[in-house]
Amino acid sequence: MFTTSQLRVGTAFMYEGNALIVQKLLGQRSGRAGMVTNLRVKNLVTGQTMDLGLDAGEKFDEVDLDTHTTKLSYIDGEGDNALYVFMDQETYEQFELPKSDLGDNAGYITPEDDVEIEITFYEGKPVGIVLPVNVTRTITYCEPGVKGDTSGKSLKPATLDTGIEVRVPLFINSEERIVIDTRDGSFVERAKN
Repeated sequence: MFTTSQLRVGTAFMYEGNALIVQKLLGQRSGRAGMVTNLRVKNLVTGQTMDLGLDAGEKFDEVDLDTHTTKLSYIDGEGDNALYVFMDQETYEQFELPKSDLGDNAGYITPEDDVEIEITFYEGKPVGIVLPVNVTRTITYCEPGVKGDTSGKSLKPATLDTGIEVRVPLFINSEERIVIDTRDGSFVERAKN
């Protein structure tokens, strides 16, 4: 059983008789009725994508998914039409997933990474990926760091080598390698290597 607060990108769950997988966290809002979490989800059977608002504390059944441990072999194409090709490291079987099926996870991986990635399958069809909790990326652009501000409480936007934008502390500069939490896209620390 899942509750609304446990839903992350790549989590599959049953909702009103449909098997859904979370593609993007759109945010949360609170009001008189309580906290509402907004998600972009994909129906695993029909392939239809929709936005969904779920109340805090709702409970969902888990969807049984099979997994294969793979590595990203290459990306075919560019932009939203790109096709991510993964290779099983034991059988050398290849699996293709469109960028749209990866959701936010596409911004954390490149073929140059030597990272094991689990592909999830629903009824024999690849539907998503599960990334390691932390990945290391290089910042390609951000405003220059502010000397003396090492508290890390104030954040600024930074563009990563994969093209996505994350928020980093003011003391971080371009060309630095940082560790990002793939569950929510938050800055963890400067990379040690």
